[in-house]
Amino acid sequence: METPAIRTENLTRTYRRVRRPGAAVPVDDRTPFLALDQVSLEVRPGELFGLLGPNGAGKTTLIKILTTLLAPTSGQAWVDGLNVTEHPELIRPRINMVSGGETSGYGILNVRENLWLFAQIYGVSNREAKQRIDRMLEVVGLTDKAGSRVSHLSTGQRQKMNFCRGFITDPKILFLDEPTLGLDVTAARSIRRFVREWLQERPSRTLLLTTHYMAEADELCDRLAIIDKGRVRACDTPGQLKRLAQKYPLFEIQLAPHDATTNFSDLERLPGVHQVTRSDTPSAIVLKISLWEESAIGSVVPQLVAQGGRILTLKKVEPTLEDAFIELVGHGLESNGNGEAK
Repeated sequence: METPAIRTENLTRTYRRVRRPGAAVPVDDRTPFLALDQVSLEVRPGELFGLLGPNGAGKTTLIKILTTLLAPTSGQAWVDGLNVTEHPELIRPRINMVSGGETSGYGILNVRENLWLFAQIYGVSNREAKQRIDRMLEVVGLTDKAGSRVSHLSTGQRQKMNFCRGFITDPKILFLDEPTLGLDVTAARSIRRFVREWLQERPSRTLLLTTHYMAEADELCDRLAIIDKGRVRACDTPGQLKRLAQKYPLFEIQLAPHDATTNFSDLERLPGVHQVTRSDTPSAIVLKISLWEESAIGSVVPQLVAQGGRILTLKKVEPTLEDAFIELVGHGLESNGNGEAK
């Protein structure tokens, strides 16, 4: 049986609440804060596995434990078959980590010098380091900034440099903690494309991604876990998770308004129809029809035509990953200020 790239078993992490000396401690704050609660996960070799959850869900705490930066309170974790608390010195050369929004690098060095320094720490040869740095700078569009000091870079440019740093060591297992945070749409798209290509180049590579972006998780991840309040609420492929959110098959039918004079309430009496809702727009009457079983749409269409309705469009409404998240967690993610879920 193949050894999992990452495995956790009942992993728990608590933090003590810190109070200033002499300050009153409310009864509710005397209990340690539970950041991870009995988390058990398994990531397969070659998999792009995602962690999706709101701020404070425990994603970053989990990554810090897996990258040997933080010890668990209880439970166990293995990376590449090695226990994170027993063999951190063997795990570290095999992994790398990139965190979105982190400040890293030396301001007096330029971009290329910083990346070269990180490569040397991992023992990458000068020749190999140069080739990898050149490639990564081209991937993120930083070639023209290779000679610029880090202190002169914008926030987005520094994030691109951090992203490069994660790949120039050619890790077997890579942890990306919100890698596209703060990047523009074009840069984020280029990074997502490169991540997929990087995994395809060598099937033994594994990548664990945390993100707030629903579309990013849906596009990239082979499987993902939805985490909230330190607990894993569900773990499956994006497609399977989306199917969890839809209890009934749902169809949307648009009718020409001047051809439809009835309220269509009698559709709910048809076999297999669960519920019908109607909304009117200037250009169409929109019916949303949920069914007990998908085949029931075959009796709906003739009924509409018989009532004088002229169908403009008919489509099955597929659930989104956000629908699944809300179904499992009970609320959505915060907005990032650009009208997009995080």
